[in-house]
Amino acid sequence: MPLSSADWVCEVLSRSNTRNDLVKKQRTYQRCQVPQTWIVDPMNEVLAVHRWMPDGYLNVLTAERGERVRAEPFDAIALSVGVLFGDDPDDE
Repeated sequence: MPLSSADWVCEVLSRSNTRNDLVKKQRTYQRCQVPQTWIVDPMNEVLAVHRWMPDGYLNVLTAERGERVRAEPFDAIALSVGVLFGDDPDDE
């Protein structure tokens, strides 16, 4: 089955599959030229945002729980990073 392109991918890391998520899947996203990828790391409570460039992905943002960011490709709105890890958006 051929791979199709996407505008954005959000990869949530898991303890049992982190290497696959960070290496093999990222290579696939690079090959497909996915414009933006997010890596959500629940173990470290970190969000990493990457932008595709011809030479590889550029890390454009790294943020942690407690921060409020404008993350590509949804940078028109502010996001409380803690919401990705279960924080109540009304508490922010």
